Amino acid sequence: VQLQASGGGLVQAGGSLRLSCAASGSISRSNVMGWYRQAPGKQRDLVALITSDGTTNYAASVKGRFTISRDNAKSTVYLQMNSLKPEDTAVYSCFYSDYSHAGVWGQGTQVTVSS
Repeated sequence: VQLQASGGGLVQAGGSLRLSCAASGSISRSNVMGWYRQAPGKQRDLVALITSDGTTNYAASVKGRFTISRDNAKSTVYLQMNSLKPEDTAVYSCFYSDYSHAGVWGQGTQVTVSS
C-alpha cells in the first residue's frame, strides 16, 4: 500500500485548509485511514481516523473544527480543517491500516497557521 498526500500550506488563524490522502496498491475493503500530526519538539499525535464503514475518531483538540471523510471508490481520505489555530501548526501524516498492513505512513505535509 502506498499513500499520496496533498494539501497543507500556510494559512492565517481562523482560516481553513483541506488535506487529501489517496491510497493505492493492495487495499483491503475493510481498513482504517486517517491523520496524525507532529509539531516541532513534540511526539506524533492522533488527529482523526475513519474506518471504511465511516466510523470516526477525533482528538479532543480538533473536535468541532476538523472533519474527516472518505471516498471509498477513490480510496481517498480527506481532512477538512476549519477555525485553524497556531497550535495546529505541525507536519500532518496520512495513515492506513488493515488486517495485513499494521500501519502504513504517507509523506508528511506541512501545515502552518500564523497568528
